[in-house]
Amino acid sequence: MIHISVLKEEAINFLNPKENENFIDATCGAAGHTLEILKKTGPDGKILCVDLDGRALAEAKEKLENEGFGQRAIFANDNFSHLKKIVEENNFDEISGIIADIGLSSDQLEQSGRGFSFLKDEPLDMRFSEQGDLTAWEIVNHWPEEEISNILKEYGEERFARKIAQSIVQKRKISRINTTRELVETIGRAFPLALKHNRIHFATKTFQALRIAVNRELENLKEFLFQAVQIIEPGGRIAVISFHSLEDRIVKNFFREKSKLGELTVLAKKPVIPREEEIKLNPRSRSAKLRAALKN
Repeated sequence: MIHISVLKEEAINFLNPKENENFIDATCGAAGHTLEILKKTGPDGKILCVDLDGRALAEAKEKLENEGFGQRAIFANDNFSHLKKIVEENNFDEISGIIADIGLSSDQLEQSGRGFSFLKDEPLDMRFSEQGDLTAWEIVNHWPEEEISNILKEYGEERFARKIAQSIVQKRKISRINTTRELVETIGRAFPLALKHNRIHFATKTFQALRIAVNRELENLKEFLFQAVQIIEPGGRIAVISFHSLEDRIVKNFFREKSKLGELTVLAKKPVIPREEEIKLNPRSRSAKLRAALKN
């Protein structure tokens, strides 16, 4: 499946890239946003492409080289929470804009084999990078019931968190939960039959919560935002696309706090959401929200 960048036009409008300006794509992925920025920042503007997924980054590099932009792109296989270090290591300065699209790409869902999708039968991994120590398997098979319940509540906003945690612990007493299919069956036992056929799959929130916990996504997002403000030039713009309420709340609150301190100017009071045409073309864009701010 080809990954479609979400809110691409709207994000580029906020970033407003111009000739010879330098940018960072902090979650390069399939390089959709990267490519649009490079088209507008020639002949000498550079872009630093960061992604924790080495396979995605290699594909992005090949794509940009094929499009003739390889000379103006620098690649860093790292977590965007290390942004300041990445910038220093690559001597990358005079940064006019930073973009982060913090959703899970279609490629990661469809092709990774790492257990992100509850529609597949894969090992319970859920790490964005093999460098990480914690896996979803470790959580469901070894964490105490209360801790599992807590992450399902906090990261998944799952109202059946306690029942799901109980179901997981009961199942693992009999045998380990090794695959996504086994986990989905275990989650299903905790749900009332009437709610199993809702529009949103009953395993969605549990899978989201486990993925966030495994990859420390919320902590990393906070660290990224803090460092982005530090490294960007005055007048530079930060655009963040998020896909669930927890992330959006973090971005909104961060921009608001920095605005009160006079460090940032929020560029839109309300988040920008996809138009109906985009949602029809790419149903996964439905939950996307874009926020942007300018450094004073």
